[in-house]
Amino acid sequence: MTQETKRLTEPDPILTGILTSPASEKGNENNNEQTSVPISQRQRDPEIERANTISGPPDGGLQAWLQVVGGFMLFFNTWGLLNTFAVYQTYYESGALFTKSSSDISWIGSLQSFLLPLVGAVAGPIYDRGYLRPLLVVGSFLVVFGHMMLSLCNSYWEVILAQGFCIGIGAGCLFVPCVAVLPQWFSSRLGMALGLAVAGSSSGGIIYPIVLYRLVDQIGFGWSVRVLGFLALCTLLFPVFLLKMRVIPPKARAIIDWSAFVDVQFMYFVVALLIAYMGLIVTIFYPPFSGLDRHILDDRMAFYVVPIFNAGSCFGRTIPNILSDSLGPLNLLVPGVLMVGVLLFCMIAATTEGSLIVVIILLGFFSGVIIGLPPLVFVSLAKDKSKIGTRVGMGFSLASVGFLAGGPGGGNILGQNEPLDWTGLYVYGGVVCCVAAVMLTGLRCYRTGFQVFVKA
Repeated sequence: MTQETKRLTEPDPILTGILTSPASEKGNENNNEQTSVPISQRQRDPEIERANTISGPPDGGLQAWLQVVGGFMLFFNTWGLLNTFAVYQTYYESGALFTKSSSDISWIGSLQSFLLPLVGAVAGPIYDRGYLRPLLVVGSFLVVFGHMMLSLCNSYWEVILAQGFCIGIGAGCLFVPCVAVLPQWFSSRLGMALGLAVAGSSSGGIIYPIVLYRLVDQIGFGWSVRVLGFLALCTLLFPVFLLKMRVIPPKARAIIDWSAFVDVQFMYFVVALLIAYMGLIVTIFYPPFSGLDRHILDDRMAFYVVPIFNAGSCFGRTIPNILSDSLGPLNLLVPGVLMVGVLLFCMIAATTEGSLIVVIILLGFFSGVIIGLPPLVFVSLAKDKSKIGTRVGMGFSLASVGFLAGGPGGGNILGQNEPLDWTGLYVYGGVVCCVAAVMLTGLRCYRTGFQVFVKA
């Protein structure tokens, strides 16, 4: 077997911790020594260690847990910013900055949501070549720069460029390090480590809205957004200095794996996830404005709905990830998607402040399940372990079309004239999530049969 053939048949070291046991890694040490490319030819980050000196993920220790801290801050400034958009949606709906329909306004957040995984797929091969630090620096700059430009915006198209494109592309550059570094440091504790890191997205969704709401009346929208930009700058310094790759893959992953399009289980899951995202975006964008427009919440409480939602989401992104190590991610994802659909129907009947807050907390929890578990499902579906990185990037890029379509689609159903059709919006979101849950149940039964107590 030639050296090149060995490279092509090796598992992707980025996700070695998930896919192989320490014993099997030791058995492959000799192969790693033969196939690793000299650092002088492949390394772009001086902190990266030689692949042939790595045995297996340490699964703990100070350096490993520092990666979790760095990952937490990345999720804080990627999905955390996305989870904040409901506050912006409510503010823009007031007409203080520009006058546009709900559908037009939702395009801003939908673009940001779509670009995050799409750019992440393109950034994957860059990461594989050892350019971790440049990705972190460029992504951090774009996120901070986007906030500074947003603070100067006075029109719709300017906000589209600053918040939709600039922050969206920056977050996309940071998305790959979010999920790719931790599997190099954890194996049996990966679900726990990833769950703790993913909790950063909920923390960002709690802190950013509160800061914006508390400041916007005192110092104005422009300076409030600048403060958020400085907060992003400070928190992004942690991953820039803390994150570290343990190995560089022998061969950078391709952006597209054409065989994925004929992998029935993979494509089926992508379609189900796309449909789930169409309903999920309704829960992220519209609850605060819904409570305000239906005269259930006052202005103050409407803004606090977002941190309340994300507080629930924090537990939904952490607890199921920890449980997935023993129960399986698909077993937890199915009821999570189903409950989001059921709770969206409950939003129609929630006509008091107390009932609405309870439903929003539960929506936050189960929406966290939809955000946190799909990466682990993609890993479990991969047959060729050397292509996992490409499959995860492709899967999220294709499924993110649901974000792009779901927000404006929901806005069109909502309408522009009073009274707004909130019943139609929540029926739409509930139906698509229930359809996605049925599809995921079919995938689970296809993989494991009709056995109930089996890991999937």
